Amino acid sequence: MSDVDQTCINTIRFLAVDSVEKAKSGHPGLPLGAAPMAYVLWDRFLRHNPADPHWPNRDRFVLSAGHGSALLYALLHLTGYDLSLAELERFRQWGSRTPGHPELGLAPGVEATTGPLGQGFAMGVGMAIAERHLAATFNREGIPLIDHYTYEIVSDGDLMEGISSEAASLAGTLGLGKLVYLYDDNHVSLEGPTSWAFTEDVGRRFEAYGWQVLRVADGNDLAEIESAIRAARADPAHPSLICVRTHLGYGSPVQDTREAHGEPLGPANLRATKEKLGWPLEPAFRIPEEARAHLRLALERGARWETEWEAVRAAHRVAAPALARQFDDQWSGKLPSDWTSVLPTFAPVEGGLATRDASQKVLAALAPKVPALLGGAADLSPSTKTVLPGSPDYSATDGVGRNFHFGVREHAMVGALNGIALHGGLLPYGGTFLVFSDYARGAIRLAALQRTHLVLVFTHDSIGMGEDGPTHQPIEHLLSLRAIPHLTLFRPADANETVAAWRVALERPGPTALVLTRQKVRVLDPARYPIAQGVPRGGYVLSEPSVGRAAVVLIATGSEVALALDAQSQLAQRGVGARVVSLPSWRIFDEQPAAYRESVIPPELPAVSVEAGTTLGWSRYVGARGASIGIDRFGASAPGPVLQKEFGFTPEHVTEVAMGVVGRAAGSSRP
Repeated sequence: MSDVDQTCINTIRFLAVDSVEKAKSGHPGLPLGAAPMAYVLWDRFLRHNPADPHWPNRDRFVLSAGHGSALLYALLHLTGYDLSLAELERFRQWGSRTPGHPELGLAPGVEATTGPLGQGFAMGVGMAIAERHLAATFNREGIPLIDHYTYEIVSDGDLMEGISSEAASLAGTLGLGKLVYLYDDNHVSLEGPTSWAFTEDVGRRFEAYGWQVLRVADGNDLAEIESAIRAARADPAHPSLICVRTHLGYGSPVQDTREAHGEPLGPANLRATKEKLGWPLEPAFRIPEEARAHLRLALERGARWETEWEAVRAAHRVAAPALARQFDDQWSGKLPSDWTSVLPTFAPVEGGLATRDASQKVLAALAPKVPALLGGAADLSPSTKTVLPGSPDYSATDGVGRNFHFGVREHAMVGALNGIALHGGLLPYGGTFLVFSDYARGAIRLAALQRTHLVLVFTHDSIGMGEDGPTHQPIEHLLSLRAIPHLTLFRPADANETVAAWRVALERPGPTALVLTRQKVRVLDPARYPIAQGVPRGGYVLSEPSVGRAAVVLIATGSEVALALDAQSQLAQRGVGARVVSLPSWRIFDEQPAAYRESVIPPELPAVSVEAGTTLGWSRYVGARGASIGIDRFGASAPGPVLQKEFGFTPEHVTEVAMGVVGRAAGSSRP
């Protein structure tokens, strides 16, 4: 190790440690132990341009062990990203660009929001999937438009999480050879030694997944780390895990103990650590000029690499102009100008149509028109109807394929979708049953936090699925997903609302969840109902009373909208006018101006909500004078029509509840 190397590594270490110390909060242990491997990767392998963090062909680096964020911020500042030293000094403070865990969109160069362990691992798999697909689609002989690696630093905690097992198995199956993970194998977790709970042979597990496993016995041996990374890059057929034996809190009095993990060293231990590693005690946030000069060479290298790539891009435009235009559009997120022209319109049909089947017809129409769209299901595509007809399957031997078999891995599926979306150039979707959204909850939350543009297709949305019983019948899931900020959820009433919801999903930034039926539902006549205008506003007046004025508002979503229309007819026969409101998306409806919302659901009218899920939360729309028809217990195993009757989802029951609400409202208005 040269003197410059050692100075650079210690500069990285102590910028991170000083950040934690000043904040009196954070994780100094990982930066102290992992700085050498991070330095080797960033100094000798990582192709990036700090002056252009969004260069399409850059290598991706994700710190899955996001608690070590101070390490990443030090690297970003030192290599020339637009992240000032003052921001490192404001680590973990209000309004800073250096939060406690890396957050997409704050510090330039942060590729993903990480911290919940295992999530970065899965997102890296998605990034490698995206790289291979774009390369297979756009590269031409001698013109490698897309050709980069995805690197990560992962921790013991990452590898304990189930999502990492799912994602590692998927990556091995797909043979993602340009995926290289450095495992910070320090034998310590938050509670104490990993041996208390984690004694498996990690390397052999990953070999069983189909990974190349390399080992570095000394995490301070730069030559050994460099050799391992070169060996990882030399295997194009397998993802690589490099197990690097490090020491948590290296050089500190609390080295190799839990105390080094998640709390500042404190003045005495900080002094001892700097003395042990030969670092001046003062000033804090010291950057020797030789370290700054060496690490800022990343700017020169990055500019050269991007200039070389622009020449490749120019050659690509000459060799394949149509393909080049397609790449430009996909990379910018631009949809084809006439893509909506292929969207189907459904006429009423006898017996109805399941909204999952309508969704499949939408995908079939979009597949040839929107090449950025790709996805699959967690082993449920025959049920979720999420196949793109005419496209091959994505596999270890075919990167062009747009149909994915994620296996029974809901969590890794959504994590990978996040990575695909974050990579850029693609619009991914994934499907499973609504009840199994629970298995993917952590990744769904991160999709919302990062506002990644993806579509989640959740089918089998209620007790209407029938005989599979309460284990497969969602109850609380609609509300729990609606509660996630920035996640747009649609529960469309019919085939035409499903088309409109897909349109919004492709145009609206951030993640969208489409909640669809297995059972057939009535197809609403688009010539009669204002579906195309109403769905993009989240909620709308579907039907006014045939005679007289409305005395009650029936608000419904999904399969229960047809039920509300039937109840409207029964109420009319009893001389009571009812307005029917379809409310497929709470979030978008709540974004509308108050005047519009009140024009749809007038506050002076009593309201009844009808939805096959928990009633919790509906009070925001029905108010104190209204009522909610729903399910506040688990379901049961029986044919769907039987369950709907037993749980009160009949026109007769809705009518009686509405009559009661109208009667109470009339009574309360009397002097």
